[in-house]
Amino acid sequence: MGAYAHATSVVPGGTLRFTLLDPGPDTVEVYDATDDRLRLTAAVDHPVWTLAVPGDWPSSLYRAVFKNKNHEVYFVVRRPPGRPSAAMLVSVPFATWQAYNRSGVPGESLYYAEEPTRAARVSFDRPGGGPPPERWEDGMLRWLRPAGYRADFCSNLDLHAEGPALLRGYRLLIVNGHDEYWSKEMRDAVESFTAAGGNVAFFAANTALWQVRFEDAGRTMVCYRDPLRDPVAALDPARATVEWASAPVHRPENTMTGVGYRHGAGAWGDFMDVMRETDYTARFAGHWVFAGTGLRDGDRFALGAVGYETDAALFRDVDGVPRITGGDGTPASFVILATADLRHWRRYGQGGHATMGVFRAGAGTVFNAATVNWGNTLADPVVDRITRNVLDRLAAPPDPARWDAIGPAPDLVALVACEHAFWALTPDGTLLVRDACAQNLRWRPVVDAAGDPPVCLAAPREAVRGMGVGLYAVTPRGRLLHREPVREPAPWERIGTAPEGIRALASADGTLFGITGDDRIRCLPLSRLAEGDHRWSDAGSAAGAVGLTAAGGLLLAVGRDRRLRVRPPTATEAAWSDLGPAGDRTVIAGYDGRLAGAGDDGLLRWRDIAPGPCP
Repeated sequence: MGAYAHATSVVPGGTLRFTLLDPGPDTVEVYDATDDRLRLTAAVDHPVWTLAVPGDWPSSLYRAVFKNKNHEVYFVVRRPPGRPSAAMLVSVPFATWQAYNRSGVPGESLYYAEEPTRAARVSFDRPGGGPPPERWEDGMLRWLRPAGYRADFCSNLDLHAEGPALLRGYRLLIVNGHDEYWSKEMRDAVESFTAAGGNVAFFAANTALWQVRFEDAGRTMVCYRDPLRDPVAALDPARATVEWASAPVHRPENTMTGVGYRHGAGAWGDFMDVMRETDYTARFAGHWVFAGTGLRDGDRFALGAVGYETDAALFRDVDGVPRITGGDGTPASFVILATADLRHWRRYGQGGHATMGVFRAGAGTVFNAATVNWGNTLADPVVDRITRNVLDRLAAPPDPARWDAIGPAPDLVALVACEHAFWALTPDGTLLVRDACAQNLRWRPVVDAAGDPPVCLAAPREAVRGMGVGLYAVTPRGRLLHREPVREPAPWERIGTAPEGIRALASADGTLFGITGDDRIRCLPLSRLAEGDHRWSDAGSAAGAVGLTAAGGLLLAVGRDRRLRVRPPTATEAAWSDLGPAGDRTVIAGYDGRLAGAGDDGLLRWRDIAPGPCP
């Protein structure tokens, strides 16, 4: 028979009622489920027992054990909305636990998924609905506190009931283990959180596969699994209880999580142990997520963490580097960090991949380990280090001055962004190109060096009087060159002259700006160039700049002192303002509100131009 709680969470100082279905007195012991610490012992002699939660109980997952009935009930002690006690909040997947409650019992469970006798509605007013036997969430919940991390807890039904207010004041939301069932309110709350600069870490998989609705003040969960049986589907298609990516909802979970189960993998039942043989392959070991792991691209790691269900994003290999396609709803900013090819799992449940990655979601950052079992392998030093890197980064205040690696960079003398690609020059004048994104793509040569090769690059935002968008360059002998931004061999065309000694070039407000050896800025409007007038005028001091670019209608420079500066693109003297450290960046390029730069460390890095969260 057993017992159940009348809610999945309670605030400190509040009360939580329990209903006992077995007659007779009992003894209840309440434990912190993350460390098994006994918090309370009480006698129970009525069918309804009320727990008065002490005000000093920490936010955590708790377990009430009714001794005589050999039954346990889980609940969360959570903080009131707007009053966090930590920077991070852990969501506990009570909706998924309830979905699996009484699996296979006709009319009493959402499982098994395709059985005609499965239920479409299940109640929280019944025993069960605790962790599954595999306890996918257990490892991380027990690891956090001993690892030195303070975290508040909530039920994922709190996300539904409280919405964005629940997340106010937190920097990081942790979704852990197996969190498969989400309501529209839950998802809207998380997406509002990231849009406003909150971060999410999914140490999980099969996340948000199904949309559910809650009725009866949140005590009944509805999931028909198909639009034909769901009476709401025709009236309000956005709330149909189907897979999030399916018709009529058409809202892939990938847009929130970066990955999805449709292209992931699963090994169930007797075949579940295959995950013990499975690991990840590192694809971007230079990323901050892998700092301190010692991994190199191609290394395998996290044996046993990949399973029993995984999430994935569609990708293709480009010169041996994975690049997302976006065909499944995965955001364009998604960076693939590691992959596992699990197509052979079609023999065990579902074949597919696992795709670990990170992406920018609004002003926030989302990390996804893309596997259910990540938290249960934290004894692995690499898994531990990656987890700490994610928590330390995403729970901390943002550092707008931090430059993050986005791939390799050979020795470069110039860098510019044009038509969604980065273009660069090597010291011998070879022109290189790669996509302008955060993935660690390799550079491709498109033009070999020639006599009097170019040494600096610029690209205007738009054409001016027939002077087209493309790559503009200057050579040491003062030749002004132009080239179409095409990724196949094409010659440089001489279009004018420039002052000798220009060592950096930029284009803003329809004007070319160059830094000369006497530490001055010279400028040439493209409209003047179109008329055959090649006279450059003095635009003021370069303030020691060695690198120059343009972004957002401004000139940005990196100085000899490795500081970033900004000024308006005027044809006369203008003051430079400091933007902070440039690290060892010596060549820079503006793109989509960011500065990309290369220096002496052999890496291409970028950072936001304006203060704010960094990916």
